[in-house]
Amino acid sequence: MQNELKVRLGMLSGLVAIALLTMALPPEMAAQNDDDPPGRAARLGHMDGSVSFQPAGEADWVEAAPNRPMTTGDKLWIDRDSRAEVELGSTSIHLSSNTGFSFLNVDDRTIQIQLSTGAINMNVRRLENDDVVEVDTPNQAFSVFRPGRYRVEASDDGTYTVVTVREGEGESTGNGQRYVVHQGQRATFSGTDRLSADVQQVGEPDEFDRWSYRRDRQFDESPSLRHVSRDVVGAQDLDEYGDWRSSPEYGEVWYPRVDPGWAPYHTGHWAWIDPWGWTWVDDAPWGYAPFHYGRWAFVEGRWGWVPGPHEVRPVYAPALVVFVGGATPAIGGNVAWFPLGPREVYVPSYHVSPTYVNRVNISNTTVNQTTVTNVYNTTIVNNTTVVNNATYANRNVSGAVTAVPQQAFAGGQPVARTAVVMTRQQVAAASVSARVAVAPTPNAVLGVRANAAAHVAAPPVGVLSRPVVARTVPPPPPVSFAAKQQALVAHPGQPLPRREMQEIRPAIAPAAQPLVRQAPPAHPTFSNAAQPWNQPETTPAANRTSGPNRGLQPPSRDDRHMVAQPNSPPQMNLPAANRSEPNQQNSASEQNQPSRSSESDRQAEAAGARNDRPVAEPTAYRPGAASQPSQSLRPAEPARPAQPLARPQNPTRTAAPQHQTLPAASAPLSQPEQHSQPASKPQKHDDKKHDYF
Repeated sequence: MQNELKVRLGMLSGLVAIALLTMALPPEMAAQNDDDPPGRAARLGHMDGSVSFQPAGEADWVEAAPNRPMTTGDKLWIDRDSRAEVELGSTSIHLSSNTGFSFLNVDDRTIQIQLSTGAINMNVRRLENDDVVEVDTPNQAFSVFRPGRYRVEASDDGTYTVVTVREGEGESTGNGQRYVVHQGQRATFSGTDRLSADVQQVGEPDEFDRWSYRRDRQFDESPSLRHVSRDVVGAQDLDEYGDWRSSPEYGEVWYPRVDPGWAPYHTGHWAWIDPWGWTWVDDAPWGYAPFHYGRWAFVEGRWGWVPGPHEVRPVYAPALVVFVGGATPAIGGNVAWFPLGPREVYVPSYHVSPTYVNRVNISNTTVNQTTVTNVYNTTIVNNTTVVNNATYANRNVSGAVTAVPQQAFAGGQPVARTAVVMTRQQVAAASVSARVAVAPTPNAVLGVRANAAAHVAAPPVGVLSRPVVARTVPPPPPVSFAAKQQALVAHPGQPLPRREMQEIRPAIAPAAQPLVRQAPPAHPTFSNAAQPWNQPETTPAANRTSGPNRGLQPPSRDDRHMVAQPNSPPQMNLPAANRSEPNQQNSASEQNQPSRSSESDRQAEAAGARNDRPVAEPTAYRPGAASQPSQSLRPAEPARPAQPLARPQNPTRTAAPQHQTLPAASAPLSQPEQHSQPASKPQKHDDKKHDYF
């Protein structure tokens, strides 16, 4: 009973410490440093088929490794008949075949994606008022305004972008035009000199959509989310490979199903990833969350992972370990380490502020803030990285310390294959350190599969170098490893501060074509409402747009509420797996829907167009349910600053709309009994759980 009370009090003290963080810190320690890295990183998770990876700033493509942390500047190529999943906080991004993808920016408030070609599905489960989620393609920038499900497709010639909003709402910007895309709409944005929009109802999901739903459902229904924060990336993978148990000393503990003698941070490799430096990449399919969040404890003869407080959004760490041997490699030229235990302080080897040190510790374990400050003062303020006065629980656990030759460590070689044995006497005699003074080699940047770089699938020439339209200004391009290698050797084991990185950043030649074209100031634009393709014409000829591009050009003010007949659909150069085909069954049923061309309906729709963006929780989409009717994009709001995007307050709460802005959805088609349940009610919290089937 006393132990349980002790655990609860420790967790409570951690939560209180976060609330009082800036108040408790001395004034000189309260400010955040510009060198503080983002508190989150993306994870390259599940992969099917051939997936290639290009680290930020590099020119070589290598075979992608699962569990690789991704950040600004990293690129992926998903080859033919392949798929991949990228996770970032509570947001899931699924990539279809023949897709060129990269991160233009990743920080605590921004997810900015470059989609050069192909298709992605995004499930944005939470979106705060100052968050930016943006997908930039060669002819437009799509900004997400609400939590929901979004699909963005970019043609391989860069002339078309298709945006599908299953749930939520967003806005496409390009070449001076802006269009708001509502739930249930599929908009094709064409043109490079002028952005035109053609809108139709959302069709039935294809196989790529269904695959994405299955992956999302695994996350939403994960039992592990009862024990960890929903922002702990990779937590859903713990369900299949281990068990949760309650510990009187540590609270909820996850125990992996592993072979006898297994130890954390032993099966994987070290990689050099800026801005964090030495980063652990584990080989296990579940090996992401337990190595970048929480702590490890040896409980009753086996290793268990202890997550941080459930109510706190966690801060990503590259590896929660302590190095043996002080500022230089340990005995015999080996590099050794062991995992941090619960309530033990992690001191980053990269340049950070005291505020960051508190955040990364208090969000990942129940530790007293005074302890964090004392360790910080010892290792940083006193200008030493050696911690001799701290007691580490895992230091003396049999098999906890892992060691490899320095050359293997610097080259990012597999640890299990190159590991050497250190005796207890050697470990006890050596000092411990927050960092290891080993400079990386190019192979540590490219990863363990760098030697196979000549045999991996690479995107077509020019695909990922094709400029994209951006609404939010991204950071400067990353510096190559070759350009900063000499500086890294001068300060081994430490990433370069941001100021020094800017000094060595090579100047971009004026004649070089920029990879990002900043979208010019845009004005609200209307698009014609497009009935489903291949549907018989029912609109009077006088109300139809003539010419070869009818149905794509913005209508005039007088007839913007008329339904324009589309021409045949634009032929996008996308693989068949990436195209959403119209639902012919729904198209036929749409003809029997009541006409909306009466004067009263037009007045109501006009009133709705003037209304501000409604604040509502998107309705959960179920594969197999009836599609939304064909609708027109309403005008965007007046021009506003590009960064940050303005969005409604409390975007996930339901509010009664003042005006009807969209036509009512058509009655659902008859479905089998198991698909006929009503959609789940809106959730009054940030993270949504979807009812798919």
